[in-house]
Amino acid sequence: MNDYKIELSGVSKSFGDKHVLQGLTLNIPTGSSVVVIGGSGTGKSVMLKSILGIVKPDAGSIRIDRQDVTKLSGKDRSKVLSKIGMLFQGAALFDSLPVWQNVSFGLIQGQGVKRKEAREVAIEMLAKVGLGKDVASLSPAELSGGMQKRVGLARAIATHPEIIFFDEPTTGLDPIMADVINDLIVERVQELGATTLSITHDMASARKIADYIAMIYHGKIVWAGAASDIDNSGNEVVDQFIHGRADGPIEIDIKR
Repeated sequence: MNDYKIELSGVSKSFGDKHVLQGLTLNIPTGSSVVVIGGSGTGKSVMLKSILGIVKPDAGSIRIDRQDVTKLSGKDRSKVLSKIGMLFQGAALFDSLPVWQNVSFGLIQGQGVKRKEAREVAIEMLAKVGLGKDVASLSPAELSGGMQKRVGLARAIATHPEIIFFDEPTTGLDPIMADVINDLIVERVQELGATTLSITHDMASARKIADYIAMIYHGKIVWAGAASDIDNSGNEVVDQFIHGRADGPIEIDIKR
């Protein structure tokens, strides 16, 4: 029997006459880090939202631990979602809550952990991403972009999830801070033994955090393989993307 934590098979999704996902198939091995690369508007975010149930696919199946989550609702769906942590693009912190409540939000709201214990866990998680106890009482507005991202990572790991999703984890960061975040992601994921799925257009990030890389183009996975094989994919679309060339099969619509 295969050992896949997440399985997407023939997933399609359209919005009106815009066909975003077109029979997308992708298998994510348990305990691995899979990164899906692709340009803006290629379907990366819709794929992620479909797995989370924010978007309902028009066709296909999405299995987590062999359960088709597109057919689950209520408590059954909540049980599956409780296995998942998420680092959102831009961190997506709650402005009205101090840092420690942001980090422990899933513990308090999802697991009923008492506030005193939740604060202690939050401080422990902040330490794991290189932030001191003094940060816990600050508001998100008092943090730099890199610190916000680290707080977002602390929140993603606070519930010790089996699965973590990373949505453009280095967007908006300078190259040095992006590398810090990449290192933290690798360290914390290895510590948890979690299965991770990341979406990004940042190849430096993809190379650093991925065991496997898949390329999405026109709503389909056009190549997938070990991260170490990406430079020898033999795929013109992949080759153009990873080297950032304007000329190639990927056409960019530029209005002049």
